[in-house]
Amino acid sequence: MGRLYLLLGSAVGLASVAGAQSSVPPATPQTVPPAISPASAPFAASAGQQSLLARMRLAGATDIATRPASGGGMVVHGKLAGRTFVLAFPASWNRQGLLFANGYSTPGTIPTVPDDPIVKDPGGGMLKQAYGDGFAVGLAVFDKSGVGTETGAVNTLRLRDFLVKVGATRMYIAGGSMGGSIVMSLIEQHPKAFAGAVSACGVTQGWISLVGQLIDMRAAYNVLTEGTPYALPGERDVTRSALPTIPAAGDTTDGEAFRNQQKTKLLMPVLALFLAAKKDPQGKEARIIRQVAAIGGFAPDPSALAAPLYSGALGMDDIVATMGGVPVGNVGKVYVPPEMTAAEAADFNRRIQRFAASPKAIAYARQWHEATGRFTVPLITIHQMIDALVPFAQSEALGRIVARAGNSRNLVQYAVAPTRIPLPGGLEGYTHCGFTPAQNSGTFPLLRRWVETGKRPAADAIK
Repeated sequence: MGRLYLLLGSAVGLASVAGAQSSVPPATPQTVPPAISPASAPFAASAGQQSLLARMRLAGATDIATRPASGGGMVVHGKLAGRTFVLAFPASWNRQGLLFANGYSTPGTIPTVPDDPIVKDPGGGMLKQAYGDGFAVGLAVFDKSGVGTETGAVNTLRLRDFLVKVGATRMYIAGGSMGGSIVMSLIEQHPKAFAGAVSACGVTQGWISLVGQLIDMRAAYNVLTEGTPYALPGERDVTRSALPTIPAAGDTTDGEAFRNQQKTKLLMPVLALFLAAKKDPQGKEARIIRQVAAIGGFAPDPSALAAPLYSGALGMDDIVATMGGVPVGNVGKVYVPPEMTAAEAADFNRRIQRFAASPKAIAYARQWHEATGRFTVPLITIHQMIDALVPFAQSEALGRIVARAGNSRNLVQYAVAPTRIPLPGGLEGYTHCGFTPAQNSGTFPLLRRWVETGKRPAADAIK
């Protein structure tokens, strides 16, 4: 899962400051890929595969294109209601399916699906594992980038219903990062659609708390770095994006290259702040880092500051447009930054930007999606105990919500050790969704056995 979601963690973003390439390919227009690549041999569908393709057309799929998959299977690209999907069917399909809900992408990115969900597994090995066990696997494109729980849930449910029409008898859902929010929305609002679910590093509590952390951190950072070389560029109003994510009219810069440039502009001062703190761990820069991290509820770490800062700074316009406003407010809130005298804290509270929550945005966030804990199928969550973008607190809060709903029997949660990667300047940073291959591929077999046998997975099954 790390390949897709590390772009949201500042580890990849900070590496790009030093000139490293992103591991995520540039976005391309939402089109169905060709049936075969120029270097591929033509795909000859078997009689059974031809029958399946015929059922898919009858079930409403258009623009169907096929290519070979491993083990004699078949990858199918197509459209449902004009929205692209990709599915991989093993040669001996067991009439079950696992769909995956993607994570957040920077606003302005054009949503796509992979050419091959096995070779380019968005689940970090989860889909490949399920495919090898006879499951059809795949995902649906979202209608928009940025916050996409609503469109992700709607389009994934459409693909689920489609697979049932062509012969699936049992369906599962998994997702990572924002995909965890989509998972929660689907199993709580459509209790009979899926037999079980997995959320990895997911927004499982909901958007209200996470947006609150992103906006608090940015507001605190603005106050504490004002007049220093570490201040963020662009718009300072935390209810708006700091920088645009789409090139202006007439700008011929490639869209993805433009967004990477904007990320670099935001990451450079954060990197400089941490490099200065490295030279003097007891100096003013290190103090700023500890204060910003404490207010935001993240680790005092390069990735765990940079990822929330640039996600909020590049994504706030999309949040407001999608939700109809800001779903949190801080009017009357008293911040208690560490390592401040009473006079310093009072000055901080006078200077920090104040903003009110929008009732419309709160209602939207609650629908798409604040967890109620009232789901009826087995759910497994896995979360690093320190995550650079989606705090472990999201997992902990879900556990409390489910317990209050009297539904703990349907929830198994795994807390795993965090991972770190090297960053420029001799720094290190925590990852977002930086699971090991064994952790990525190990959760779905546990879920499957739980559903099939009724026996809960062991508490130490994932380490």
